Amino acid sequence: MSMQPKGSGEIPAETVRVARAAFPKGSLAIRLRDELGPLFTDEEFADLFPARGRPAWSPAGLALVSVLQFVEGLTDRQAAEAVRARIDVKYALGLELDDTGFDFSVLSEFRDRLAGADGGRRVLDGVLAAAREKGLLKRAGRARTDSTHVLSSARALCWLEMVAETLRAALNALAQAAPDWLAGVAEPDWFRHYATRAEDSRFPAGRVKRDEVGTRIGRDGTRLLAAVFAPGTPAGLRGLAEVETLRQVWVQSFHHVDGEVRRRGPKDRPPGALRLVTPYDTDARGSVKRDTMWDGYKVHLTETCEPDTPNLITNVATTTATVSDRTMAETIHTQLAARDCAPGEHWVDAGYPTGAALVSARREHGIALHGPFQTDNSAQATANSGFGQDAFTIDWNIKQAVCPGGKTSITWSERLSQKGQSVLRVRFSMRDCRPCPVRQECINSPTAERRELRLRHHDEHHALQTARAEQKTDAWKERYKVRAGVEGTISQGVQRCDLRRSRYRGLSKSSLQHQLTGAAINLARIDAHLTGQPRARTRTSHFTRLRPADQTIDGARKQQSPE
Repeated sequence: MSMQPKGSGEIPAETVRVARAAFPKGSLAIRLRDELGPLFTDEEFADLFPARGRPAWSPAGLALVSVLQFVEGLTDRQAAEAVRARIDVKYALGLELDDTGFDFSVLSEFRDRLAGADGGRRVLDGVLAAAREKGLLKRAGRARTDSTHVLSSARALCWLEMVAETLRAALNALAQAAPDWLAGVAEPDWFRHYATRAEDSRFPAGRVKRDEVGTRIGRDGTRLLAAVFAPGTPAGLRGLAEVETLRQVWVQSFHHVDGEVRRRGPKDRPPGALRLVTPYDTDARGSVKRDTMWDGYKVHLTETCEPDTPNLITNVATTTATVSDRTMAETIHTQLAARDCAPGEHWVDAGYPTGAALVSARREHGIALHGPFQTDNSAQATANSGFGQDAFTIDWNIKQAVCPGGKTSITWSERLSQKGQSVLRVRFSMRDCRPCPVRQECINSPTAERRELRLRHHDEHHALQTARAEQKTDAWKERYKVRAGVEGTISQGVQRCDLRRSRYRGLSKSSLQHQLTGAAINLARIDAHLTGQPRARTRTSHFTRLRPADQTIDGARKQQSPE
């Protein structure tokens, strides 16, 4: 299909007349068209379509339909039917009343184009640009960020289901690509074991029997891979995506022991960031956060939080489930700055802030990053006894530290922490530490013979010291309350747009879904702002309302906390 822009952008007079009569009080689609005008133009998506070919339906119209689809939680069929049948949607799109719209499959094709070019960000930016022109989006204000888990569209599989389905998917792909070749390679038992979908209920209940089934599947998959990679195999079979997935899963799950195929032990398997969890969504990963376990992705939502304007989502970042929040602050700041949405203050929870992110945010983007920073995690500080890092005097110019006993460090070197961050290791002399009269307060381990410090670099160290001191004040704790509102945004995304369940397979399409979700929430909030709808208050149970003002739920004294 080729894109051929057409139309003046004006709403046909008959469409206006009928829409005003049918919706005397307006509707979301009508109000947004009246207040924001056309949100997108065909030219914005010109690079997604070839210059020649059959004319495509308006990309600008498809972008708006895609957002409205998420506003109302519609399927592709329902969204296409709305374009054909609903007057307010025709009004928003600027269509004639007799316009027949498009086949529902066009939406899927359009998403494929958007996903391949990070087009979801263009859609979100189009809504933000209209809001900024209307005065609803301010620069250098306050913003807040939080993340939530997203389940893959593919169902969760136990290990036996995983390996059996991976093998079955490869067999189906090979049967389609080279049926005659596979018929000569397949073992007779394969048709009995892998012709139908694997389900846990069909496997034995006993552990020994299940281990035997797993070993049998491992042998069968190994035989198939050997046949595919053998000389004389038809060209192209090795390049099939399902065959490559089979190879990866077998490397991760099995190895040879004394010539026999065996399942790898827990310590011999790859880390979660590399381990596949389903053959039908190879981007999905398994992760755990406290008591939540899921296979899929993670989405980070950043929104404005000003009292006189609607809270608009300015950035959506989707990652695999194993990516830590601690690595995302700098990424989010870069994305916000690139789109002229960088806030002056950025409020996050304890999962995001690091010393490096704090310094980088201020230096590179002029953003003040606020969040509960991890306190001194030395054994002494954790036990609240003895000398923590704060008890040592650091001379950054000569690269030395002086302990509470007055002794000077002997080495100062750079190292990587367990999380891969650059830190400084400062060591003291054993000759000084052994006879020290305050040794027990300084070295809590009976086997250690000297004190060591792990320090951040100069700028990070001082920025962290300042931030930790500030977050202990009542004024900071009061200001930090603004961060909690982003949890309501996640709730709205879950309830209105099914945010925690990916509609599509793969990271790029899941990311597109979340960008459209962000745009849809923004339109709903802009409409609520225009109609004067008050923001919802935090719901409190009837029993909780009876709690005395000076008591928490457990009866302790009520204290404000940055958490």
